[in-house]
Amino acid sequence: MKHKIYNYLAGFFSLAIITTSCVNDEDLIQVDPNNNAVDSFWKTDSDALQGVNAAYGSLLTDGTYMRSTPLLLDLKGDDCRSNSPWPAMANVGKFNSNVSDAAIYGWAYETYYQGIFRANQVLTNVPGINFEDTALKDRILGQAYFLRGLYLFHAVNMFKNVPVPTELAAIYPQKTEAEGWAQVIADFKKAAELLPVSYQNLSGIDAKDSQGNPIKGRATKGAALGYLGKAYLFTKDFTNARDTFKEVIDLGVYSLVSNYRDNFTETNENNSESLFEVQFSREAGGVDLGWGGAPASGWGKTSARAITYGPRDFGFTDVQPTRALFDEFHQELTLSGAIDPRLDATMFYNKPGGMQLYGQDFATKYASNSGDLNDLFCRKYQNSDGQKVNEFDWRSGINERLLRYADILLMYAECLNETGNTAGAYTYIQMVRDRVNLPVLSVVKPNMTKEQMREQIGHERFLEFPLEGHRFDDIRRWGWLQDPVKLVWLKARDAEFNSYAAGREFFPIPQLERDNNPGTIQNDSY
Repeated sequence: MKHKIYNYLAGFFSLAIITTSCVNDEDLIQVDPNNNAVDSFWKTDSDALQGVNAAYGSLLTDGTYMRSTPLLLDLKGDDCRSNSPWPAMANVGKFNSNVSDAAIYGWAYETYYQGIFRANQVLTNVPGINFEDTALKDRILGQAYFLRGLYLFHAVNMFKNVPVPTELAAIYPQKTEAEGWAQVIADFKKAAELLPVSYQNLSGIDAKDSQGNPIKGRATKGAALGYLGKAYLFTKDFTNARDTFKEVIDLGVYSLVSNYRDNFTETNENNSESLFEVQFSREAGGVDLGWGGAPASGWGKTSARAITYGPRDFGFTDVQPTRALFDEFHQELTLSGAIDPRLDATMFYNKPGGMQLYGQDFATKYASNSGDLNDLFCRKYQNSDGQKVNEFDWRSGINERLLRYADILLMYAECLNETGNTAGAYTYIQMVRDRVNLPVLSVVKPNMTKEQMREQIGHERFLEFPLEGHRFDDIRRWGWLQDPVKLVWLKARDAEFNSYAAGREFFPIPQLERDNNPGTIQNDSY
């Protein structure tokens, strides 16, 4: 049985916002007189731990990693496409999210700020609690800084100019993108200072669950440093990004797992390659789906990714790999002359010699439908190895891996290249290639220029991380959408780019936010 972080504070953190013609922020924040939990809370170290657990809880609902956030991160990339009958979903990949319909992107926006609010409750109240174990206090505060940084990372990265709440107030003004990234960096810095490298061999109340088993899934120093490096990289501070990624490498606690597919199934979760992952479980909690809002006792702690991305007749098939991705996996054979094994871990297809999905042969299953027989379906994060006959119960227990060590290695290589050490980049790229038995890059492509290495890193990342929410982030931060040549290339690979318009690399600010937060300016092109 897997033991996950899933404690919520039901009925806790209530706000009654009362508007009048002339009041201060302090007057706007009122305690619900029917809920005495707040009055009696924030007294002990156990209260503090429950508070930070509630902040983790916002990772598990529909707006975040139960369903919406993977869709928002994936669908704009050239590694996948959507023929979903639901316009709100299909329009994500077509850069055409509707301002008047905030489904999916609005749910994500709302949940990020729910998570930020919960983290701010911890950061506001926990410093005043008297702890006998000061290391425990540091860990709890460190996790709150990490989670606030993570939720804000998503908000700034997807919505550009957003509020940046660092304290409890009724209204938070919209800030610039630069101000948002500055706070993300500050939060991850503080988290890295306070968090431990590992939770093993700790004696605090955060070390074990009620059955005495180690609790998995809490943020660590490595996770905070990894995201700090990403924030530097996304703001083109290559020197600080390089140095921060090197700190992660030098911790000496991470390594690539031998089987690439272990990163996307229930097998070997929380492994040596994982810096941070969202903990899902079919055994924890109830069986209801966590759609959002205040948690209910019947909520499960499962993911709807598998059914959303699932192959035809096994799931909804709302997301599918592109033919461009399939073709790129065939550009280079392994040292033994085989196809890159990441292809089979990433997608289902009519493979010569056969391929199994949910206990059935692909070619046999789709023999009567030539469209499906020649189509491509997602395999990452599917319970397709015999655990389930399909995904139609909506309840996948596969953890969502947010940050892998392979990403650290390739981002570090990118930073080396951008800071003048192109030769040094080869070493860290090869570590990722070696796992799948690809040739030595320095032999097959020696002495690349900085520009050539940039292109190579784009290729390496494309094949290592498809359907993991990284590709469009890469496209955007590399400036490919503003490069006419690259944009034509993207359109040739994925027809959804034909509807791209400048500014649509970000989602619209939800109309509800604009209605409730006076002065909020909509993003360009919406």
